[in-house]
Amino acid sequence: MKHLLTGNEPLSILPLTSQPDERATKSHYKLCDRLKLEKKQRRMCRRDPGVAETLMEAISMSAMECQYQFRFERWNCTLEGRYRANILKRGNKYGCESEFDYFMFLAGFKETAFLYAISSAGLTHALAKACSAGRMERCTCDEAPDLENRKAWQWGGCGDNLKYSNKFVKDFLGKRSNKDLRARVDMHNSNVGMKVIKAGVETTCKCHGVSGSCTVQTCWRQLAPFHEIGKQLKQRYETSVRVASSTNEATGEGEISQTRPQGQQPPQQDFIPRTPDLLHFEDSPSFCRPSKYSGGTLARKCYKDKNCEAICCGRGHNTQSRVVTRPCQCQVRWCCYVECKQCTQREEVYTCKG
Repeated sequence: MKHLLTGNEPLSILPLTSQPDERATKSHYKLCDRLKLEKKQRRMCRRDPGVAETLMEAISMSAMECQYQFRFERWNCTLEGRYRANILKRGNKYGCESEFDYFMFLAGFKETAFLYAISSAGLTHALAKACSAGRMERCTCDEAPDLENRKAWQWGGCGDNLKYSNKFVKDFLGKRSNKDLRARVDMHNSNVGMKVIKAGVETTCKCHGVSGSCTVQTCWRQLAPFHEIGKQLKQRYETSVRVASSTNEATGEGEISQTRPQGQQPPQQDFIPRTPDLLHFEDSPSFCRPSKYSGGTLARKCYKDKNCEAICCGRGHNTQSRVVTRPCQCQVRWCCYVECKQCTQREEVYTCKG
């Protein structure tokens, strides 16, 4: 006898693993411990088996997007291929994979601003997606009151739960002192990442009816692809605003104001940067030579007539010729496979001189 789904059944969460509960719990706890979280963060991680894996996914996704956005620049998001806990504990040397990671998160450069923004955006995006995918115990689909979620679920649509992920990330990252310039700027940049995620939410609808008519329509909310988020944050990096700290004599509290070029008349009142802007308070180094912030650009691959002059800092580049074999002339064969030839060609590789 067949049982048809009505869409009114209670949602159930499938187990993440086939291990017995006790072994699965121990495995989950170990993963949280590997992240070297603060006490409160570790508690939040342990209370839901889906959190640890989602945090790892967010870290990887943010790092790869950072490296993609800066692939043609002197600083190419040198993070040893991983962030790990340095984006979670913010400035804890022991959570970083390398000295470069540690010092970059302590700096006040616009590159640091991008790191904080892409990190919080990655956490928010990954958690919202994990909720809608049923990988978390404490959340499910977006519960927007103006959308019929249960019908959306019935027809294969499930809204990404941005409300839950925003609340989780804010609580997970914690509050910082509003009197310290570094803390206020870091928190501002983290919030920019979360707001770019929110601004990219789109409503997706699906029509149902006889012969494709739209007599019934169900809708749900989806986040923009993370690559699109990375592009928008990179644009904000390009226009990052430099700020300085000042003290309000009336309240005694610290305020952030925009710095002015030398000789320019001060504004009549403190400039409060627009919310979408990333903020920084130190000029970036050249990243040409090895330093505590970067490994330099020696032996970096570049593209002739495109960016070799800039990346190699005028030191010139080496040219190497190599033979590569790649699939080519690919055709789809009936029914279900692709057939390719192997083509061999010689190509030149350009790398920066020392």
